[in-house]
Amino acid sequence: MKVDVMKIREVKIYCTVTGRLRPVVIEVITDEGITGVGEAGVAYGLGQTAAAGMIKEIAERMLIGRDPSRIEALWSEMYDHTFWAKGGGAIVFAAISAIEQALWDIKGKALGVPVYELLGGKFRDEVRVYANGWGQEHIEVKAFVDAAEKAVAQGYDALKCYPFAYRDPNPMATSKHPSLRSLDKDVLKLALEKVRALRSAVGPDVEIMLDLSGGLTCDETIRFCRKLEDLDLFFVEEPCDPFDVGALKKISDHVRIPMAVGERLYTRYGFRKVFEAHAVDVVQPDICLAGGLMETKKIAAMAEAYDMRVQPHVCGSPLATAAALQMDACISNFCIQELYPYWQTAADYVEITDDPPEARVKNGKIAIPSTPGLGINLVQKAVQPFLWATVKGH
Repeated sequence: MKVDVMKIREVKIYCTVTGRLRPVVIEVITDEGITGVGEAGVAYGLGQTAAAGMIKEIAERMLIGRDPSRIEALWSEMYDHTFWAKGGGAIVFAAISAIEQALWDIKGKALGVPVYELLGGKFRDEVRVYANGWGQEHIEVKAFVDAAEKAVAQGYDALKCYPFAYRDPNPMATSKHPSLRSLDKDVLKLALEKVRALRSAVGPDVEIMLDLSGGLTCDETIRFCRKLEDLDLFFVEEPCDPFDVGALKKISDHVRIPMAVGERLYTRYGFRKVFEAHAVDVVQPDICLAGGLMETKKIAAMAEAYDMRVQPHVCGSPLATAAALQMDACISNFCIQELYPYWQTAADYVEITDDPPEARVKNGKIAIPSTPGLGINLVQKAVQPFLWATVKGH
C-alpha cells in the first residue's frame, strides 16, 4: 500500500534588519501546511546576502519536492553535493544550518513534541544564562562598571565583556575589535583597569567572561591574561585566531584561566583538531553556523569524550536563541547559555518572532519551552517587508 509522504513545497528567505543585526531567517513550507523556521548564523559582520543566496540555490536544487523528515540524509546531501561544504566556511554552513533547523522544526510540529524530545529528551528544565552586549559602548571605567551593576540588579549573575572592543558609530556595524594584532600600552592598561573594576563592583559570586575576539598575538594574550589570573574568571573566549590550534594550546598551557572557542568553527570536522589537542576547556558551537542541531549534538558528544563543556554561541535573532535552548536541554555537558538581553532596547529594533526567549529571563535563567518544534515562529507582518526570495516547486 502506498503511503503519502510529506513534501517540501516552498522556501521563503528573509534578509531582515533589526537594530544592529541583519538576521537571515527562513521558512520551509510543506504540502501539508506545516512550516519550519531556521536562522543562518551571520547576523553580524558581513555575508548576509551571500548566505541567503546559498540557501536559495540549495532550496532550488536539493529541497523542493523532498521529504523533510529525512533530515540526516538531506544534511549529508548538502554536505557532499554542494561541493564547497567540505572545508567550507561560514556562508555554506550558515545556509545548511538554517535549513537543518527548519527541518527539525517541521518534524517536531508534525509529531507534536519539542525538538529536544527527538534528540534524547531533557537533562534540565531551565538553563542559566549570561548577559552579553551590555558594555561595548562604555569606554570609561565608571560607565562600564555602572552598566555591569545594572545587569546584575536585573538578576544576571554571569556577564561577558570585551575589554578591547568598542561600539562602532556606524549603525550598520556591531563592534570593533583589535585588527593589527597589537594594542597601545594605554589601551591595554585601560582594559586591565576595566576588568579589575568590574570584579570589584560585582563581587566574587558573579561569573565574569572575557571575549578577546582573537585580536592579539599569542605572547601579548598570555601576558594580558596572566595579569588577571587572580580574578577567578569563568573563561576567556577566542584568545587567538580560532583556527590556530597550536596558539590555542600554547595559551591554555600558560594561563590559569579556562579557555573557550568555537563560534567561527564549523561541523565536527572543524572541531576535531581542537579536541585532539585539548586546546581549550569550553567549546562554543553556534547552531546557526556549525551545521545545525544534530551537528551541534554530535560536537557536544565529542566534547564530552574529551572532558570539555559546551556553551552554545548565540548572536542573532530570538530564533537563534530558541534553537540554542533546544540543544541546552538535551546535552549532558552543557555549561551556560549566551544571551543578548539588550538588543531589544534599541529604537530601531524589530521583533520578528512571536515568543522571544530573551523576554522570559527570570533571575538569570530561562525555562525550557514545551511547545512543539523549536517553540517559536516568525511574525508575518514583521518579516514580510524583508522577503528576499521565494523558491517554489514547478
